Amino acid sequence: MKKVLGVSIGEIALKGLNRRYFEDQLINQIVRAIKDIGYENIYKEQGKIYIVGNDNDYSKMVNRLKKVFGLVRISPCIRINKNFKGIQKASIISMEEAIDRDSEIKTFKVDTNRADKSFTMKSPQISRQIGGILLNEFDSLNVDVHEPDIYLYIDIRRDYAYIYNKKIKAYGGLPVGTNGKGLLLLSGGIDSPAAGFMMAKRGIDINCVHYHSYPFTSERAEEKVKILAKILSRYTGRIKFHSINLLEIQKEINAKCPEREMTILSRRFMMRIAESIARYNGYNALITGENLGQVASQTVESIGVINDVVSLSILRPLIGMDKIDIIDIAKDIETYETSILPFEDACTVFLPKHPVTKPRLRDIQKSEEVLDTNKLVENAVNNMEVYTID
Repeated sequence: MKKVLGVSIGEIALKGLNRRYFEDQLINQIVRAIKDIGYENIYKEQGKIYIVGNDNDYSKMVNRLKKVFGLVRISPCIRINKNFKGIQKASIISMEEAIDRDSEIKTFKVDTNRADKSFTMKSPQISRQIGGILLNEFDSLNVDVHEPDIYLYIDIRRDYAYIYNKKIKAYGGLPVGTNGKGLLLLSGGIDSPAAGFMMAKRGIDINCVHYHSYPFTSERAEEKVKILAKILSRYTGRIKFHSINLLEIQKEINAKCPEREMTILSRRFMMRIAESIARYNGYNALITGENLGQVASQTVESIGVINDVVSLSILRPLIGMDKIDIIDIAKDIETYETSILPFEDACTVFLPKHPVTKPRLRDIQKSEEVLDTNKLVENAVNNMEVYTID
């Protein structure tokens, strides 16, 4: 008898011939999440993954594993050899643990999954007999097959049987790195960390670029964004953080271009710089926290003008979401409290009083003719600072 963690995979199970690749990548992410805690073994058995470690570490492991994309449920299990006497003993122990955890438990149901069809007893027979044994063992319990206070799960697989009473929800999605690499335009706001989280959940390996206007913006403002990247790295793993000073470009735009176009012109430069970084590093896409209609640079017209300057795909996972739903994501992933700290960012420098909301591409391109765009982008990239955040 051994305590282990059983983890259930989600849509990876639908990957057909590629399933093994996704499972191997998922195991790599599991190792990344718990390697400093330590573990004895990780193995697969008939569609599930099991982790063997120290009993005292399982609670900490569960908290880490909930942040590993590709996992949908985590269950602390009792692993036993496949015989009815062992199943009976483990079921009693599991129910004792559940009652110790919650004394209000009064009803239960046994749910048996016989993945190994060679096991002589069938699922309904196992459930009935274990249910009767638990009724005799615990005077306070009754069976309720419709709405029980707790389920006792029995999984009979190829090599072992597993008994458990909890299914802890994880985020699902796909393992980070199975869907290419992306460069997230990370500001100090609420939206962009949520966007990075959502694309990492779809298997994108996330790296970041942040724009500041030092000394017009403070060093503390950039430190805030590094903290956001560090929180994000709990889900994504190691992040390469590119820091760009945009002030020279903003001064040029402010001196030579119409004031009302400041925001949209700055945004186009941000995209040019991001694409330059992405192509140099072999990233496959740019990622933004843009949300349709939220600010002047996020109207349909503005987004079209911004798209014009790059050929890489731009992923905008928040584009049609309500703000309250984005805030809920930020709170869930614990970036919200940092995001609302009152530090300025590059977008607040030279902010126009009446920004253009329906820009025309030919007008914006004409305004840019007075700027040496290639030189400005090159200077910004050459003076970039790069950090590793883990």
